[in-house]
Amino acid sequence: MVATAGPQARDTDEDGPEQTGARAVSIVLEAALGERAVDPRGLDDALATLGLTGDPAVRTTEQLYRLRRDQRRLRRRERELTALFSSARELAEERDADAVLARLVERAHDMMDSDVTYLSQFDAADRTLHVRKTVGSVSPQFQHLVVPPGRGLAGLVVETRAAQWVTRYEDDGLEWHEDTLSEAVAAEGLVSLLGVPLLSEQDVLGVLFVGIRDEHAFAPEEIALLSALANHASVVLQTAQRLAHLQRSQQEAGAALDQLRQHLTERDRAAAVHQQLLRSVLEDSDFSPIAEKLAEALHRGVAVVDEAGEVLVTAGPPIPHAALAPASAAAEAVRTSHASGRCVLLEDGGGIEAVAALTAGSHHFGAVLLGAGGFPLSSVDVRTIERGAQVGALLAMQRQAVTDAEHRRAGECLADLLDGSPERRREGVRRAKQLRVTVRELDTLLLVAVPAQLRAQATRLLRTLLEGRALVGEYGGYAAAAVAPRAGGASMEQLHDRLRDALGGPVLSVGAAADDDLPGAAVSALRTARLLQALGVEDLAARAEDYHPYAAVFEPDPLALRTFLTTMVGPVRRYDEAHGTDLLATLRAFVRNQASPTRTARELSFHTNTILQRLERLTRVLGEDWRSDEPFFRLSLAVRLDELLDRLGGRSADRTP
Repeated sequence: MVATAGPQARDTDEDGPEQTGARAVSIVLEAALGERAVDPRGLDDALATLGLTGDPAVRTTEQLYRLRRDQRRLRRRERELTALFSSARELAEERDADAVLARLVERAHDMMDSDVTYLSQFDAADRTLHVRKTVGSVSPQFQHLVVPPGRGLAGLVVETRAAQWVTRYEDDGLEWHEDTLSEAVAAEGLVSLLGVPLLSEQDVLGVLFVGIRDEHAFAPEEIALLSALANHASVVLQTAQRLAHLQRSQQEAGAALDQLRQHLTERDRAAAVHQQLLRSVLEDSDFSPIAEKLAEALHRGVAVVDEAGEVLVTAGPPIPHAALAPASAAAEAVRTSHASGRCVLLEDGGGIEAVAALTAGSHHFGAVLLGAGGFPLSSVDVRTIERGAQVGALLAMQRQAVTDAEHRRAGECLADLLDGSPERRREGVRRAKQLRVTVRELDTLLLVAVPAQLRAQATRLLRTLLEGRALVGEYGGYAAAAVAPRAGGASMEQLHDRLRDALGGPVLSVGAAADDDLPGAAVSALRTARLLQALGVEDLAARAEDYHPYAAVFEPDPLALRTFLTTMVGPVRRYDEAHGTDLLATLRAFVRNQASPTRTARELSFHTNTILQRLERLTRVLGEDWRSDEPFFRLSLAVRLDELLDRLGGRSADRTP
């Protein structure tokens, strides 16, 4: 509705000149600064009264209208700024994000003079927009609208991160139209839409929309105003997100604090058990306190076994015997725990719930086994079991250190007794007395040849097998034992078989009778062992007395011995291989029968002439003088060694003469 100033202009004839001029000035001021519109004719009359006609009057009228528009714009800007200041004050004072967003949407609705105003929040996870706050909406479908990614005017705002608007939504042919969105817009009767993004530094937080049910062209001032309100809304959303993050952090910190308190309680309890376990080490006790403390703390049966799986001690409720068998699940768990150094829990252990190996580096001393209980084992319980196993390993190492010291003394005593020096032998006798060993009773010396990496293990096995009736140590690169006879003791052959089974490989053992001369037995056993090794023998239980003739002749050098056999016997072997004959068997029988053709023929069941013919062929192979005294002595020795080598099974392809 347009207000007019016509009557005031038409009454100029009834007033005096001063009143007419004052009224004309009032009309001009109203046209420039007033709230109501002025009738153009009345303005022209007022300008004429003031002496302005023609072009001056036209220019003055344009300046008055321009001044009026500026004034109206300033007033509107003042109202907008007042509203924005109020919004900013609410942001600073209000802590309820939903309440602040609702007020922002209401304020945008009032200031934009829109029919519908709503705010959609952006979900970065699935890139959809969810309507969160609405004002003026009458359609439930619109109030719960979800905008798919990249669809609708809202999707365009998100993609471009800039304001987007349409004058007539239904006539707009853009490809971002979507049926569900179009139905929601139609249900509200909206024609014109303006949307601006809610932005943070890097992300889009949502979109603020205004909708008008009539066709409307949005002015830049309106877009700027809605953008300013959207900035306030983005601050609200960012603050809400930060507060939610802080709240989650506070909750997580509280949960972590509770866990820490629980952990400290469990740690203190475990530390108390650990102190009790360590006391058992300091008191130099056996494994019984460890089993008892674990059984008391965890309310379970406990068994401690050695490296062979033999039960050492038990405590608490009994554990089924079948669960401790070598082929049980617990035995496999012991191997796993030994490899990892951690406690292993079993779901179906046949009565065993947890296993922790007694391990120190590569050394394995056994394991702690726990039976099933009335409650599941917690992490602190597992750590308590591991600490118990560690204390058990410390106790085993302590005992092992004492045992090793005793074994070292026994080994040094054995080395002194086997040495030919009178001074060292006297020292050995003195040490033997300290060890309560009677030297005169040591009547057999045993040397065991195994690969170097197995020598220490072979020495430990000898101590176990000969416990209480031998001095055991290492000597000359061999595992050695000076053995005293005892009723029921194993024979040399039985010892050899047990060592081979335990080590899982070939074992060469040589026994020599001492006859109150251990140094002499050491020389005899060493020569015999080296001779057999030079012949390539790896697995045999031998007696030095059986090889005295050969050991006395040869100071075994494997290369020299092989060369000797190749030189003396090799030509006969090569001849037999080339001609399919067996002259070597004839040569061996000829040597055994003191070079007698007749006795050789009798042994081989051949005619004497046949033997003589074979001897002639041997002459062609070995040379004319092979039956002379010196050559025949060498050949006889080589033939006997070669036959011994075949009998012992020590020949291989690379050693065949």
